[in-house]
Amino acid sequence: MKTVEIVGYKREALGKKSAKDLRKEGLAPCVVYGGEEPIHFAVPMYLFKDIIYTPAVCFVKINIEGVEKTAILQDYQLHPISEVLLHADFLELKEDTPIKMDVPLSFTGKSPGIQQGGKLVAKIRKIKVKALPANMPESVEVSIEGMELGKSVRVGAIKPDNYEILYNDSVTVASVAIPRALRSAMDAAAE
Repeated sequence: MKTVEIVGYKREALGKKSAKDLRKEGLAPCVVYGGEEPIHFAVPMYLFKDIIYTPAVCFVKINIEGVEKTAILQDYQLHPISEVLLHADFLELKEDTPIKMDVPLSFTGKSPGIQQGGKLVAKIRKIKVKALPANMPESVEVSIEGMELGKSVRVGAIKPDNYEILYNDSVTVASVAIPRALRSAMDAAAE
């Protein structure tokens, strides 16, 4: 899995006023928990561009004044209007403890339905996965090989490798939609 490095500075003062002052300086207040005790720190907001503003998932290597932690972004809050990062929570990783992450889907294979003019419609873009950090996939592959017009693929068709999918097997992942022009041509041919 891809790892992004960020450098943070310990926060001495906690609370609303100090967090507001940090944001004015272009720093995002953060906390990393899951270790012995939570560590409050601040990170320049521009370092989050490869973590938040991308569909890919990654591990985060946090350097807080020389103390290094490997973590995942657990939660973050954005301002509702300006979309400025207000706060970020990180969960420290332990090699023997499984974690849950929303992992993007990638579609592989050739679908006869798409080659006939159909359109692939992804019903879900990310899927919740549980795995040890070493086994966490960057993306979950979904095969659309052999999908005809109007057919769909479900979560049960995905073959997990060293991870567990936390969705019901009957949830539809993607389908091949029949465009209106193609549908009217099929109806005319049927008559």
